[in-house]
Amino acid sequence: MRTRPLKVALLGCGVVGSEVARIMTTHADDLAARIGAPVELAGVAVRRPSRVREGIDPALVTTDATALVKRGDIDVVVEVIGGIEPARGLIVTAFEHGASVVSANKALLAQDGAALHAAAEANGTDLYYEAAVAGAIPLIRPLRESLAGDKVNRVLGIVNGTTNFILDKMDSTGAGYQEALDEATALGYAEADPTADVEGFDAAAKAAILAGISFHTRVRLDDVYREGMTEVTAADFAAAKRIGCTIKLLAICERAADGGSVTARVHPAMIPLSHPLASVRGAYNAVFVESDAAGQLMFYGPGAGGSPTASAVLGDLVAVCRNRLNGATGPGESAYAALPVSPMGDVVTRYHISLDVADKPGVLAQVATVFAEHGVSIDTVRQQGKDGEASLVVVTHRASDASLSGTVEALRKLDTVRGVASIMRVEGE
Repeated sequence: MRTRPLKVALLGCGVVGSEVARIMTTHADDLAARIGAPVELAGVAVRRPSRVREGIDPALVTTDATALVKRGDIDVVVEVIGGIEPARGLIVTAFEHGASVVSANKALLAQDGAALHAAAEANGTDLYYEAAVAGAIPLIRPLRESLAGDKVNRVLGIVNGTTNFILDKMDSTGAGYQEALDEATALGYAEADPTADVEGFDAAAKAAILAGISFHTRVRLDDVYREGMTEVTAADFAAAKRIGCTIKLLAICERAADGGSVTARVHPAMIPLSHPLASVRGAYNAVFVESDAAGQLMFYGPGAGGSPTASAVLGDLVAVCRNRLNGATGPGESAYAALPVSPMGDVVTRYHISLDVADKPGVLAQVATVFAEHGVSIDTVRQQGKDGEASLVVVTHRASDASLSGTVEALRKLDTVRGVASIMRVEGE
C-alpha cells in the first residue's frame, strides 16, 4: 500500500458533508485498504467557521474555498454545497489545479454538465456524481457503466422523497395536500420552503441527468417538461382508486419508438397498483429502467438524507481515488448520439379527465365528438348525474399529448361543460 495519503478537500459541511467527514474518519482503515492508500481530509470550506463540527479538527476549517481548491496538493474535491455559484467556479478551478471532483450537485449538473465534463477531460481529471440522483441508490454508475453495452429505452422513477411522502400520506389517510405537507415539514422531510420539491424542480434536474446518461445525449434542465403536484387533491386519489391506480410524481425519460428522439418530463401521474412503483412508500425513491437486453430493472432505496447521500459520495470517492493511483480516469460524458429532445406535445400518453357537465341528453355525444375530432380514442367513460348537475370521467387510449391537450381545451368551450375538474396523465401500462 502507498503510504503517502490522497488528500481530500470538502466543500460544505452540512448534513451530508459532516457525514462524509465522519465516515472518512471512522472508516479510515477500511477506505485505505479498499483504495490502496490512506485518504486524508486536508481542508473543509464552510460559510460559518465558528460553528462547532464534532470530529473535525478546527485547524482544517476555512472560509476561503477558492484557496483550498487551488492548493495544488489536493487530489479530490468533494462538493456538497449545492446551487450554481460558487459551486461551478470552484469545481472548474479544482480541475484546473489537477484535482478530480465528486459532486452531489444535481442542479449544476443538469444545467452545465457538458461544460463541467469538458473541463474535467481537458485537465485529465474525473467528475463523479452518484449522489446527485436518488441518494444512496446505485443508479448513475449502473447506467453509464453496467448498461454501457445495452440500449436503454425508458427510465421511469420516483426521485424525490418529499413528494413521495406527501402523496403516499394523501393516498393512505385521505389527507389533503396541505395537511400532508405540514406533516412532512414537521417530520423534517420537507424544507421550510418546499418549492423545489413540490413544484418538480428537483426531480426535473435529476431527470435531465438520467436522460443524458441513458440516451447518450445532452439533456439540460430547460429540456425537461415540468409540472408540480400542488394541485393534486383527495378527489384525484379517489378517482385513481376507482380505476385501480395510485398517484406518484414521476420523472420519465423515454426514447421515441423510432429511436430518433428523446423526451424528459416530470409530472404527477396515475399508475396501476400492479406496477412496482405503486408500492414505493414514504420518503423512499425507486427508478424503473427498461432496456433491450437487460429488460426491466428496478433500483430502490432511500433517496435523501445525510447517511444515504454520504454513502454515494464515499463510493465515488473510492472510485476516483483508485483512478488517481492508477494514473487513469473513469468514464466521462457520453453524448455521441446527440438525439434531439422532443417537446411535451410529441409524448404519447393517456389522460384521465374529470368534467363537470350539465345533466341532460346529448352531453355525452357532444363530448365524444370532440374527442373524435382531435383523433383521441376513448377507453372508458363513467357518468353520474343528479338535479341537473353531472360528472363525466373519461379515460383515453394513448395519443400525443398535444392532441389530448387540444381535446381538453375544446371541451372547455362546450356550453354543456361547466368545468374541467381534473386532468391527470396515466402511465406505467
